[in-house]
Amino acid sequence: MGPGSTGWATAAGVPFRPPSTYHGAMPPHPAIPRTHPSDVWLARGAIVLIAALQLLFVNPHLTFGPRWMAPEFEMAMLLPLSVATAWSQQRARLATEDRHWEAIARHRRWIRVMSLALTLVVMVINFEALVSVMRHLLHGAKGPTGQSLLIDALNIWFTNVVVFALWYWTIDRGGSVARELGTPSAPDFLFPQMLGEGDQNPDWTPGFFDYFYVSFTNATAFSPTDTMPLTVRAKLLMAVEAFVSLITVGLVAARAVNILS
Repeated sequence: MGPGSTGWATAAGVPFRPPSTYHGAMPPHPAIPRTHPSDVWLARGAIVLIAALQLLFVNPHLTFGPRWMAPEFEMAMLLPLSVATAWSQQRARLATEDRHWEAIARHRRWIRVMSLALTLVVMVINFEALVSVMRHLLHGAKGPTGQSLLIDALNIWFTNVVVFALWYWTIDRGGSVARELGTPSAPDFLFPQMLGEGDQNPDWTPGFFDYFYVSFTNATAFSPTDTMPLTVRAKLLMAVEAFVSLITVGLVAARAVNILS
């Protein structure tokens, strides 16, 4: 089968083959494409990881309030979101009629809105911590304080990688809800596995770890590597991540020479 054959689609003029099978057990509704069922819980676990990293800040007061306030606020948002996700998945397993799936679709759209809000909150908190570290480093912190700030900067850099992995996973093809309900939009990212047949699996779809890899390579190379952004929102997100990573790594490297000497 080639780009001119049935079953192929195009993204930004590049032919790719959309997924045709489902990862794991097939749900009752035939319109649902192949997805990664564990992805939603990997994304929820990523929020827990971010909260744990924030608790590991060496320097207090990098975020608003006491050290525990930001992680506690994130967990307070995550708990109802996780309960709603589990409830939605249970309803999906029991759904047998179109009206059931319509109700599930509405419910999952609200879950996506809550997920976007939580991701935005986490990103703002992490940016605030980065600004605090930059301010202290630019004012000439040295000795133990300067060294601890460098450790916190590396913590913030890795947290930034996880945050943008969440963004990429949430926006691609309209989000996980659209992908699960069989109504995905055009891809926001072009992965190598989406090109041609060759040795690639034609039924491959990206999972959360694929988006984490995209985020990590973008943060280390300061540009896309093997996966290309196709939409404006994907390009803007990758540009913001690369810029934040660049100033973090650049500032840390420059100050480390003075602090550690």
